[in-house]
Amino acid sequence: MQTRVLTGITTTGTPHLGNYVGAIRPAIAASRRADVDAFFFMADYHALIKSDDPARIERSRLEIAATWLAAGLDPNKATFYLQSDIPEIPELTWLLTCVTAKGLLNRAHAYKAAVDKNTEANEDQDAGITAGLYMYPVLMAADILAFDAQQVPVGRDQIQHIEMARDIAQRFNHIYGRDFFVLPEVVIEEQVATLPGLDGRKMSKSYDNTIPLFAGGAKQLRETIMRIVTDSRLPGEAKDPESSSLFTIFRAFASEAESQAFRRALEEGIGWGEAKQVLYERLEADIAPMRERYEELVARPANIEEILHEGARKARAIAAPKIAELRNAVGLRAMSSVGVAGGKSKQAPKAAKPPRFASFRDSDGSFRFRLFSSEGEELLLSKSFKDPKEAGAVQKRLKTLGGAMAIVHSLPRSLVLELDGEPVATAPDYTDELERDEAARYLRGALDSLAEQEKGE
Repeated sequence: MQTRVLTGITTTGTPHLGNYVGAIRPAIAASRRADVDAFFFMADYHALIKSDDPARIERSRLEIAATWLAAGLDPNKATFYLQSDIPEIPELTWLLTCVTAKGLLNRAHAYKAAVDKNTEANEDQDAGITAGLYMYPVLMAADILAFDAQQVPVGRDQIQHIEMARDIAQRFNHIYGRDFFVLPEVVIEEQVATLPGLDGRKMSKSYDNTIPLFAGGAKQLRETIMRIVTDSRLPGEAKDPESSSLFTIFRAFASEAESQAFRRALEEGIGWGEAKQVLYERLEADIAPMRERYEELVARPANIEEILHEGARKARAIAAPKIAELRNAVGLRAMSSVGVAGGKSKQAPKAAKPPRFASFRDSDGSFRFRLFSSEGEELLLSKSFKDPKEAGAVQKRLKTLGGAMAIVHSLPRSLVLELDGEPVATAPDYTDELERDEAARYLRGALDSLAEQEKGE
C-alpha cells in the first residue's frame, strides 16, 4: 500500500548547497521508496506572491526544475509537474474560498506578520499586502486536496498551513455532506540537515551567505568555499572539528571513513587554506556529475517542458475527476439533470430502478460482472476472476463503497476503478475527455445510489 506524499517547490531564487542537503537530496531519496507515491510540483503560482519580475520567475522555473532532475529525481517514479499546468488547482481554490472563513485567514502567520510590520511602521494595516498573500493558505490547500495527498512534509513554519488545509477540507465535507477530501497529515522534518553558510550562520539567502550548488560552475564553487570564515589558528595548530563550518559541510557529503580522516587532519593542524581545498575537492566529486546533467537540461528547456507536461498529464488524471465530482456536489451540474416548471427549477425525479450488477461467465471459464446504470447503460466491466466468490466479494464491496471513496483513474478515453491499489474494473471507451469526465460523475453517483440502497436494506 502506497502513501501519497506531496512536496511543493517554490520557483524563486537559485538553489544553493543548503537547499540540496536539507530538502532536495532527502526528498528524492524518499521518492524512491516502494511505499511512497511521490508528487513534486513547481509552485509557480505561489512565486507570483513573492516576485513581480517575470524574467526572474521564468528563469527560476527552468533552473529549479533542472536542479531537481539533475539531482536524481526520476519522473517515471514520481509525479513532477508545474502548478500552473493544472487548471483544476485555481478552480478548486475558488470552490474552497467559498467555504473558508475570513477569520481563519486573518490568523495566518504570514498575513499577521505583514500587518504587524505595518503597524510598527505607523502605516495602514494592509499597506502593500496583496490578496494573493492573504489567500495563500487557500491556494496551498487546493494544491494538497486536489490530489488527496496523505502526507505533506514541511518545516515547522509551515505547520499552520497544513492545519488550515484540514480545517477547510472538513468544512467543505460538512457543508456538502460527504467526505470529499482526504485530510492530509503533516510530516515534520525534524532531522533536516542544516549547513552553515560563509559566516557560520545557517546558510540562507536572507543572510547572503550561501554556497551555490550549480551556478557559476566549479570555479564559483571553489572561490566561494575559499571565502568561508575560519578562526585565526595557523597551520600546525590543532583545529576543533565540531566548531568548524568546513567539517560540518564536509560531513554532509562524505562517508564515515572520509569524515574521520578529515577530522584527524584538522586536529593535527592542517592549514585552513589546505582544508578548504580538501572540502572543495570532496564536494566537487559529488556535484560535478550533477552539474554536467544540469547544464545539459538547461540547454534544452523543451526537454524539461516535455517532462513537466507528462507529469501534469498524470496529475490531471487524478485532479480532473476530483473537480468533476466537486462541481457536481456544489450544484454546477449538467443542466439536463434539472427540470423547469413555472419558472422555477426542481430536481428531476429519481430513477425508478437502482443501478444493478450482472454477473456472467466468460468463454475461458472465468467470472466477470458488469455494472449498469438505472437506465441500463454499462458503467463498468470487471476484470476476470477465477473464483465466482471473489467476483461476488468485489461486488459486495462496491455496493457499500460510495462515490466519494471510490478510486477512479482517468485514462485518455476511459476510466479504471481500483480497490486496495489494484484495478478491478474499467469503463467503456468514450469519444472524448468531456464524455469521460461526465461518465466519471455518473459512475460516482451510481455508487452513491448503491450505498444508499444497502443502508436502506
